[in-house]
Amino acid sequence: MFSRFTNIINALQALELTYSNSEMMRKILRCSPKSWMPKVTTIEEAKNLNILPLEDLLGSLMTHELSLQKKDDDEEKEKKKKNIVALKSSLIENSEDDDDNEELALITRKFKKFVASKKKFGGK
Repeated sequence: MFSRFTNIINALQALELTYSNSEMMRKILRCSPKSWMPKVTTIEEAKNLNILPLEDLLGSLMTHELSLQKKDDDEEKEKKKKNIVALKSSLIENSEDDDDNEELALITRKFKKFVASKKKFGGK
């Protein structure tokens, strides 16, 4: 964003339209996303925008962006961990169901053989 802003400011300077340092900072802060509003308010309240260098504002915003990215990455990792745990527990439950199904199938086969053998002996 800062490089695009600089390109626009340089093009305007070529057209002989210049902005003061504080005007440029206010424009940058005004166009920041809504999720950054607490940070923007903090900068406006805590620092004097008339004497603050543009580079310091940029550094502060970049630091804030990096901390937001780190927070998002940490949340994403925790979601992945939670999904893996759920997947493991569901696999264990499925294997227990398979064992139960195998036992039921075995008992059913043995019972069918038993009934068939009774019919053979009962008929003779």
